[in-house]
Amino acid sequence: QVQLVESGGGLVQPGGSLRLSCAASGRVRNMYAVGWFRQAPGKERVFVAAIYWSSGTTLYADSVKGRFTISEDNAKNTVYLQMNSLKPEDTAVYYCAVRGGVSVLIRNPNEYDYWGQGTQVTVSS
Repeated sequence: QVQLVESGGGLVQPGGSLRLSCAASGRVRNMYAVGWFRQAPGKERVFVAAIYWSSGTTLYADSVKGRFTISEDNAKNTVYLQMNSLKPEDTAVYYCAVRGGVSVLIRNPNEYDYWGQGTQVTVSS
C-alpha cells in the first residue's frame, strides 16, 4: 500500500504560479511512476505529467509542456508539480497517483494503483 497526500493548491491569477506537492508513504520502494492528473467539473480525469521514480524521466501532456515541471525528491518521497504561466483552463482538481509496476501506458489513469485525495487549483482574475 502507498498513501499519497497532495498539497499546494489554491486560487491564482492568470499568468501566476503554484507548486503542488505529493508526499508518499508506505511501500514507496514499489513505486514505478508517479503521475499528476486533473479533472475539471463535468469532464474526465486527464493526464498532466508523470515521472519515472527510478530514472527521473518525465512525460508531459502537450497542453502543459513548457509551463509545468514535474520533479522528485527521493529522500523525502515527494513529487512536485511546478505550474507557471497558469491559464483559466488549468482550473481543476489535481490528483497525484502511483503506478506500482511496469507499464507502457503511463498516461492512462486506469494504469495507476494509488491516488491522493486531490487539491483544487483555480485560475481566475
